[in-house]
Amino acid sequence: MQSSSTLPSNRRITVLDGARSRGIYVQFYDPDGRRYGIPTYPFHWAPKHLYTARQLRAKGLRPGGQAPTAQILWRRGLRVAYLYRADLALPKRSATPAQLAALGKAMAARRTCPACRAEKPYCIPRSAGLCNDCTDGGYR
Repeated sequence: MQSSSTLPSNRRITVLDGARSRGIYVQFYDPDGRRYGIPTYPFHWAPKHLYTARQLRAKGLRPGGQAPTAQILWRRGLRVAYLYRADLALPKRSATPAQLAALGKAMAARRTCPACRAEKPYCIPRSAGLCNDCTDGGYR
């Protein structure tokens, strides 16, 4: 394990380091990974070069099998978001034409009423099992 003085500057957050030196305890700040086994940051304080899977997806990327580089903890440690490096991420995969056709058929089946056999612009509610026209405009 590296000492905190030799850690890369991109893993340390100066403001949070300064708070600790002033005697202010910052929960879930562990850039060394000593306490949690992986570098850990509080909510909204992750380094700018690390992204969650959702943020990668918004950029058209996916983690691509890489292990999480760090994590964010919040809500007393009950919530966790893993962070990944964007330079190791791969492009998102797109669905094949056959997969898109299968999804289209599945959605058409969910929109087709079993009683009147009409395809509706909405999914048939599972609680009623029929379209709104067949259930007098509402649920049974």
